[in-house]
Amino acid sequence: MLSTSGMSAGSGKMKPVIDAGNQELKINSIAVSAPPYDQTAYDLVLNVESKPVSGEFEGFLLDANNPSGPRYQGQVGRVKFSRYAFSNATLPSGRVVKRDESILKALITLAEAQGKRPQIDAINASTIEDFVSKASTILCDGQFYNFCVGGREWENKEGYTNLDLFLPKFTAQSVPFEAVNAENSKLTVFNRSEHVIALKKAASQAVNSFEPVSAAGLVSGDDFDL
Repeated sequence: MLSTSGMSAGSGKMKPVIDAGNQELKINSIAVSAPPYDQTAYDLVLNVESKPVSGEFEGFLLDANNPSGPRYQGQVGRVKFSRYAFSNATLPSGRVVKRDESILKALITLAEAQGKRPQIDAINASTIEDFVSKASTILCDGQFYNFCVGGREWENKEGYTNLDLFLPKFTAQSVPFEAVNAENSKLTVFNRSEHVIALKKAASQAVNSFEPVSAAGLVSGDDFDL
């Protein structure tokens, strides 16, 4: 069966980065990262990888400083747990939201989906950075899980459109992350018009969304950096 998923118009090679959509991914690591607009806030970032891609494919280097080293066998991506960063705030209702507590709740959500709540509860850490690091060793087990990945389009300095990836909201009716063999699946069904925030730009700029592929097979608009 033929498919255009993950393919660039410039060649038949698969991109080395994942796209938004429903897919099976494993979590290689979990980390916190401060967004550029607020150094006191944290994004909870899942560094994910798809199943190995066969055929004409060249993944990113595991070590960018070792050009002759091994490469990822699948497509990779950074997926934020939430569209918005976690921060300390007081809501209009007067309720106080704490950054670290919100991150812990996000980790609990991932752990319960994997059946690993007891292991997460056993962690002792003095800082949220340390807790996330220890949780990463537990939750990143090489297993593949069902994901629904959404995103927000943005334009890089070269004028090409990329995606800032994040998980859609967890609700009582649907979840963007669950075990592959989950009973009574509630996995969110991907809908691009609903789960991808489109970049608004002039029609004259639309041609740049078709990203050319270099001789090395990497999309010139990609700026994925491990």
